[in-house]
Amino acid sequence: MSRRVYEVARELGMKGKDLAAKMVHTLSRRSEKPFVAVNCAAIPEELIESELFGHEKGAFTGAVSDKAGVFQVADRGTLFIDEVANLSLEIQGKLLRVIQEKKIRRVGALREIPIDVKFISTCNIPPSEALEKNKIRVDLFYRLAVVVIAIPPLRQRASDI
Repeated sequence: MSRRVYEVARELGMKGKDLAAKMVHTLSRRSEKPFVAVNCAAIPEELIESELFGHEKGAFTGAVSDKAGVFQVADRGTLFIDEVANLSLEIQGKLLRVIQEKKIRRVGALREIPIDVKFISTCNIPPSEALEKNKIRVDLFYRLAVVVIAIPPLRQRASDI
């Protein structure tokens, strides 16, 4: 791990999974492109689709202008989806389609927008447990689990405290 990148990430308040995701991005060919992080556990269910995919003006009450979602903002870079198991199975299905088709459709839009994004996702429980409890779709899990990086919990890494 590059010492300087580690220090910068720490200064930005990153730790654990965030830090690991930022390091993967920084050491990739996409390092000069955007790194966008979204914590699915922190976004209300009724807003998550708009946050991920964006929306068109007039798509719903309060949509007074077009809004790009995090997929568009991260285009050609890296999108870090934290706590993917917190997404509803319906939104997970839409996420799977985006990963497969490499296109998004904003809420209220008729046309699709092509995207080119590297995905990094995390779960706060072991993925096998998320699968057993039906918190993550099996097809989405296998689409995301191309490279798995296991980060032990902080209680097992006391030196990081």
